[in-house]
Amino acid sequence: MPYTPVAPAASERDTPSAAEGTAAAPKLTRSIGVVGGTLLTLSCLTPASSLFVIVPDSFASLGTGTALTIAIAGLLCIGVAFTYSELGTLIPSSGGEYAMVGTLMGRLAGWLVFILSLIVVMIVPPIIALGTADYLAPIVHLDPQYTAAGVMLLATAMGLLDLRANAWITGIFLVLEVVACAVVAYLGFTHTHRSASVLVHPVIDAGHGHSTAVTAGLIVTGLATALFILQGFSTAVYLAEEMENPRRNVSRTVLWTLGIGAAVVLIPVIAITLGAPDLKTLGAGDVAGMVQSWSNSGIGTFVSLCIALAIINATIVMVIQNSRVVFSSARDAAWPTAVNRAFSHVGRRFGSPWVATLVVGVPGAVLCFVNLDTLSEVTGVAVAAMYVFVALGALVSRRGEHKHRMAWRMPLWPVVPALLIVVLAWVLYQQSTKSLLITGALVAAAAVYWAVYLRPRQATHWVISVPEDEQAPVEAPPATTAPLPGLTG
Repeated sequence: MPYTPVAPAASERDTPSAAEGTAAAPKLTRSIGVVGGTLLTLSCLTPASSLFVIVPDSFASLGTGTALTIAIAGLLCIGVAFTYSELGTLIPSSGGEYAMVGTLMGRLAGWLVFILSLIVVMIVPPIIALGTADYLAPIVHLDPQYTAAGVMLLATAMGLLDLRANAWITGIFLVLEVVACAVVAYLGFTHTHRSASVLVHPVIDAGHGHSTAVTAGLIVTGLATALFILQGFSTAVYLAEEMENPRRNVSRTVLWTLGIGAAVVLIPVIAITLGAPDLKTLGAGDVAGMVQSWSNSGIGTFVSLCIALAIINATIVMVIQNSRVVFSSARDAAWPTAVNRAFSHVGRRFGSPWVATLVVGVPGAVLCFVNLDTLSEVTGVAVAAMYVFVALGALVSRRGEHKHRMAWRMPLWPVVPALLIVVLAWVLYQQSTKSLLITGALVAAAAVYWAVYLRPRQATHWVISVPEDEQAPVEAPPATTAPLPGLTG
């Protein structure tokens, strides 16, 4: 399949000619539809692992305000989903955010977005995998770090297989994790200890049996983590080159995944909030312990095992998604030539980018032995900043040649992306100085690499490409119909 570079809208000087950038490139196998894409994308959103691994930390800092914070993040994500749906159908590329932003705003913007996505690519799977041992404890006691490393290596092996096979494997795991979430929701709602008013007037444990109100500032600060909890719906745009009819299926997959995933997370969070025996227990975030107290050891063990499977499932899908990002960056010549050749290699048997998969999975196993507490905050900042870039891309997506291309178009444009930019900028402003500085330093280092290596080689390197046969076609101008005889004036 030939690939042609899509000219960024930055300037003529920043855009290589088609003759310089056009080259035969490896292709991914188009093998999944809306159902397969939704299964994979929901698995990457991984509602159960988000609920049982990341949400407990939010209970500690937000108390009964956790559900409200996730609900607000869900409303923000509707606008984000609109921007992803429009840009993902306009520019269907396995490069995801960086391909969309780079095509619309210039290659430097695309490069910075790629670095933000790379932060997520390398950090999130180990963070999720580190929760596995805790939920296997009812059966066997394992070292958390070695268990997480083993999960990462298993996910890497699975990522080497055919994508269709992975869609159904992860789909089976997804059913189990949704069942676990449903059981937790049922038990929480049938063992309530407080009224629903605490959901809109949130409080947090202040010690010695007292509580204190959760401020609006705390909720805004918690939005970065809440966005991270719901973030996986964007996986659909990474799968655009492997979806049948991406201009229709990408938007459907994005929106369906967000709706289902948000419900699967939010309903159990509400149930846990109402069912926790006291605010101290809620803040401790021991969901497995609460399930045990609400039921019996058998149900608690079942839920714990489902959670462990959900974590493994999420890790598999994240490795699949993230390998596509690395594959696409190499195809677009982000690295030295030998590295690009290796990262963009696609295996003949399963049609997967196996070198890129190893590059994501093996270092992830090593990162399981590193303290990732601070890096989880950095990931939240990176996700919010990446959404800002995507919203900026949506603002400029209806100018020039892109204005007349066929794509799914969001309602209330440009109000939705403009409002997103303002709100997300405020969320970023409320984050810790440490996490902002770390993220800023990584982005600054990426800018130096751009200036020193990529920009001097712009004719041959970082040429953002979209499959030629999948670029959204230009809409034909409306035909002018001559009046029929006898029907004039």
